Amino acid sequence: MKIGLVDTTFARIDMASFAKKEIQDNWPSVKIVEATVPGVKDLPVECKGLLEGGCDIVMAFGMPGKGPIDKQCAHEASTGIIQAQLMTNKHIIEVFVHEDEGRNDRDLYDIAKNRAIKHARNAVELILKPENLKKRAATGARQGRDDVGRIG
Repeated sequence: MKIGLVDTTFARIDMASFAKKEIQDNWPSVKIVEATVPGVKDLPVECKGLLEGGCDIVMAFGMPGKGPIDKQCAHEASTGIIQAQLMTNKHIIEVFVHEDEGRNDRDLYDIAKNRAIKHARNAVELILKPENLKKRAATGARQGRDDVGRIG
């Protein structure tokens, strides 16, 4: 299996490093390809290129700011990521952490680390062990915060 990790220079936290460590520690046979782009709107084309270049799945890390323009750019990036998935018939796990999600820098860091690690697990399982995801269907799993549990 080969997984791509694409991060941005705009981000304030190196989320890709958390994902890389999680993958290397738990699935040492998985090959990792890394790339960095300036901002979130640059993620779709880089992710698409990695998928076309042999990656089985890609994780796209972005950290949009707090302002309305940042929200708009994140939405545009998400739309591009979805389009890249549909064009390649492969998954891109979007790992965005908006700067206004955290109460302070420490909380923001914790959210980013949690989200990156949990999505790294999701990405590997999506390709290698999709039955593990099926077992967790409708369990209230969250990335970035504690899981909230099933209802009913």
